[in-house]
Amino acid sequence: MTEPMASTSPTHTPDPRRWKILGVVGIAQLMLILDVTVVAIALPHMGAELGLERETLTWVVSGYTLAFGGLLLLGGRAADLFGARRLVLAGLLLFATASLVAGLANSGPMLLGGRVAQGLAAALLSPAALSLVVTTFEGEERNKALGIWSSLGGSGAALGVLLGGLLTAGPGWPWVFYINVPVGIVLILVLRLQLPPQPRTTTRSRLDIPGAVLVTAATGTLTYTLIRAGDQGWATLTTAALFAAALILYVAFVARQRLAVSPLMDVKLLIRRPVTAGTLLILVATALMIMVFFLGTFYLQDYREYNALITGLLFLPVALATMVGANAAGRVIGRTGPRSLGVLGLLIAAAGMAIPALRGGTTAMVIGVGLAAAGTGAVFVVASATALGQVEPHEAGLASGIVSTFHEFGASLGAAVVSSMAAASIAGTDAAGFSRGFTTGAIVAVAAALLAFVITPNPRSE
Repeated sequence: MTEPMASTSPTHTPDPRRWKILGVVGIAQLMLILDVTVVAIALPHMGAELGLERETLTWVVSGYTLAFGGLLLLGGRAADLFGARRLVLAGLLLFATASLVAGLANSGPMLLGGRVAQGLAAALLSPAALSLVVTTFEGEERNKALGIWSSLGGSGAALGVLLGGLLTAGPGWPWVFYINVPVGIVLILVLRLQLPPQPRTTTRSRLDIPGAVLVTAATGTLTYTLIRAGDQGWATLTTAALFAAALILYVAFVARQRLAVSPLMDVKLLIRRPVTAGTLLILVATALMIMVFFLGTFYLQDYREYNALITGLLFLPVALATMVGANAAGRVIGRTGPRSLGVLGLLIAAAGMAIPALRGGTTAMVIGVGLAAAGTGAVFVVASATALGQVEPHEAGLASGIVSTFHEFGASLGAAVVSSMAAASIAGTDAAGFSRGFTTGAIVAVAAALLAFVITPNPRSE
């Protein structure tokens, strides 16, 4: 029996700096993940100070993840064409600058502009960083490295809520952005020394800008539809028309990729069974994670009336559970295979989401979201290892971009769906929406577990 996650690329002498490189680019990725949930804890305070409505607050999360996800394929392609090292450094510089703009925001449009610019920077940085990990490690070491990478991302999402609570309750919500500036500068200086120089590419391929615009417009339309449905209704002609428009834009994107001279992505790569299964898992796991944090921050602060610091501390078990789930999955995936581990993680997540859906109170919510976090932490590892474990080095940037794209689309869509399902509760008119939101998450997790069982490759039969 062959190892299910082994690389088929030729062996080479391992870079002695590979674990240091993993540590530093992992911190950079951690900063990007933190910036989704560190902002979530500050949303009520932003809304109160800047006079922002529910729809705008949702876009503070979704605007970042939409730009991040919509341009990630472009970023992954750019990493292959121009070199991952250059993209990592450029992305860090832009991210630090955009964070400063968001922190200085005194209006909704300025805040959203900074968030979209952060998303653009993250789209350059994230796939390039993951490409470095995939190409630096081989075989079983690659599995371990991806497990560490996934645990950083999953635990960072939960730790971001704790950090957001500390900053919001202390110097104020702008500091959830300001803190990125010194961290970004330090990472730039360190990475310039740690990352080996890369030769200039001789390829004449071009970036597919129209393709990036189409996929971003498609997901933006879908996100807007989901957010709008919370107030305007799901069974309306306008909602149906917007869903149809998003579908048409996605079809146009696929057509563009088949006809373009230098396509943004190889559609055939996306329909490979391991990549399909991995992207499904990453989409659902991220959506569930964002649902938990988005609901949790409004439930604890607006409904239970805890301050930002207490809210952050209450999410500390979520951080620990995510790390435990991811680390455990990284250790056993080689023996269990991805299918059973992915299905188990999703069912655990569903059980966790069901607890606050069926029983009210702070204790039930903390226990439930902690259990859900353990399940999604395991699913993150399964998703990355399944989608990226068997790609060739020359496909690493593109495959990393695809995985990261679905990660951010999951965040954007998860925030939009749960914002609509819990619209009345977020607006403060009743508490029933919180239960509807957690119920929706549990149903999505169960449905995804059934689908994952069908489409995830079974290494024992291969």
